[in-house]
Amino acid sequence: MTIQKIDVAYTAVATAENGRDGRVSSDDGHLDVVVNPPKALGGSGEGTNPEQLFAAGYSACFQGALGVVARQEKADVSGSTVTASVSIGKTEAGGFGLEVAISASIPNVDAATARALIEKAHQVCPYSNATRGNIEVELSVA
Repeated sequence: MTIQKIDVAYTAVATAENGRDGRVSSDDGHLDVVVNPPKALGGSGEGTNPEQLFAAGYSACFQGALGVVARQEKADVSGSTVTASVSIGKTEAGGFGLEVAISASIPNVDAATARALIEKAHQVCPYSNATRGNIEVELSVA
């Protein structure tokens, strides 16, 4: 697999303290959150967690990619939503891995058009491009 090269337009910087049971903040101060493992993983569940942050970023990014594709296709995606569900679990090799399910609700187009739009958005979205071939990403129309 060839490593993707980009012409960098922006770099986000965040720093974690104490890993999954601490704090994460961005260098510009816009993000500053407590992170705790969810109860399902033996934590307190009182803060957010890396999987929620990844789901938030992926869903927002995918929604943006959907908008790009919709403009190209002259499709109406107003009122649409994208939900990313990020799962974590043990791998066969003994480490941990992720799976993602992306569900898009696009009320102003028929089901076939919605499916075509999310397939095209999946080719455009930077998160999709970063995860492709590494983790399972399931796409569905809500």
